[in-house]
Amino acid sequence: MRKALTALIIVAALSGCARRERLSSTTRLTVVDQHALPAPGRADLTTSDRPALIGPLDTIQVDIFNVPDLSRELQVDSSGRIAMPLIGTIDARGKTANELAGIIEKALVGRYVRNPQVTVNIRNSVSQVVTVDGQVVEPGLYPVTNQMTLMRVIASAKGMTEFARADDVVILRTVNNRHMAGLYNIGAIRQGAYDDPPIYANDVVIVGDSPQRRIFRDVVSLAPLLAAPLIAVLQ
Repeated sequence: MRKALTALIIVAALSGCARRERLSSTTRLTVVDQHALPAPGRADLTTSDRPALIGPLDTIQVDIFNVPDLSRELQVDSSGRIAMPLIGTIDARGKTANELAGIIEKALVGRYVRNPQVTVNIRNSVSQVVTVDGQVVEPGLYPVTNQMTLMRVIASAKGMTEFARADDVVILRTVNNRHMAGLYNIGAIRQGAYDDPPIYANDVVIVGDSPQRRIFRDVVSLAPLLAAPLIAVLQ
């Protein structure tokens, strides 16, 4: 029993201390010497904008030029609608700020305001969020920005826990009412094997659990006398 326990500790420790593979260039990755890594260009520092959509319980600011009585801050209700004087109820859900401004202008033109100029800004968004669960330090809901990616989501959740399985990260997403799931390997993304995938509102990110790491932790805690010499050697 003692020999078997010792062997289990050695195998688990060696598997966790395996040498990292050397990076090599691929069609998606160019590996250069550390001193030859160039600075990014201006275009590299920006990403294409994603449309910011209005959703339930978001707070928006509606400003109508030269009509201060109609300008106001509004909260979208749980069904995605807003109510404005002279106009009534408007469905704002799933629309951009510019699209909603255009709808308000059409509702006002010719009847109440001769040439309405409407500006809509999203003050606070609670609908554009991603859910992060599983083996991260701080699971929860995080806001989605234009540049949100899988690695940035995990960083927002304070990183992965000691029991996280880097090659078992799932993104759940609904596309055209169809539930879909993608499996990702954080270790491969870190090494540049493929691009860091973008994250969108309503995605669910789940970081998998590593039973092997839990077993190793439990074995070490139950057999400190056996583990101590091995840990000393590894250090």
